Amino acid sequence: MKEVLLLVVVSLAFCLTLSVSVSESQSVSLLPHAHESFNFSYIKMKNEASCSYFVVISTSCSSTRYTRDQISISFGDAYGNQINAPRLDDPSSGTFESCSSDTFQINGPCAYQICYVYLYRSGSDGWKPDTVKINGNSGGPVTFYYNTFIPRDTWYGFNLCSDAASSYKVPNRKWLLLVILGVVLSFWL
Repeated sequence: MKEVLLLVVVSLAFCLTLSVSVSESQSVSLLPHAHESFNFSYIKMKNEASCSYFVVISTSCSSTRYTRDQISISFGDAYGNQINAPRLDDPSSGTFESCSSDTFQINGPCAYQICYVYLYRSGSDGWKPDTVKINGNSGGPVTFYYNTFIPRDTWYGFNLCSDAASSYKVPNRKWLLLVILGVVLSFWL
C-alpha cells in the first residue's frame, strides 16, 4: 500500500512541476519590443580589447523597396559589454533593399555570448528587417527574428539576457513543490 501511495504522490508532484514549467515558458515573449530607456551612448568596456563582429541583416520582401532612413544597431552580452554602430545605412549602395541581405563588420569591445540587439530607425520611408544574425569571437552566432516594421525614432529589438540567466535557476514554486513532496514522503517512509 505504501508503494502505491508513494507512486501516486511522486506522479502528482511530477505533473504539478511539469504544469508549472509549461505555464512559465508560455509567458516568455520572443517578439521584438520597444526599449524606451535604452541609452546608446552608454558603453561599458570591461576590457580594452577590440573585437570584430559580423552582422548580417536580412530585409523582408514585404519591406519598402528601399529606404533612405538612418539605421543604427546596438547589441551586447549579459555582462554589460555593448557594441554600437550609429549609422549602417547607405542609400547610394543599395543597403536595406527589400529581399536582400547586407553584411557589416562592426568593431567594439569584446563580448561574451550576444543576448540582446536593438535597431533604431530615423526617417519617413519605413523599413522591415527579417532577421539579424550576429557572429563574434566569443560564443556562437545568434539570430534574432524581427519580421516586423521598426517604429520611427525608437530602439526596437530583443533582450534575452535575463531569460538566459534565469534558465539555469529553479523557480521558487518548484522548490516549494519539492519541499512539500519531501515532507509528505518523510511521513510515509
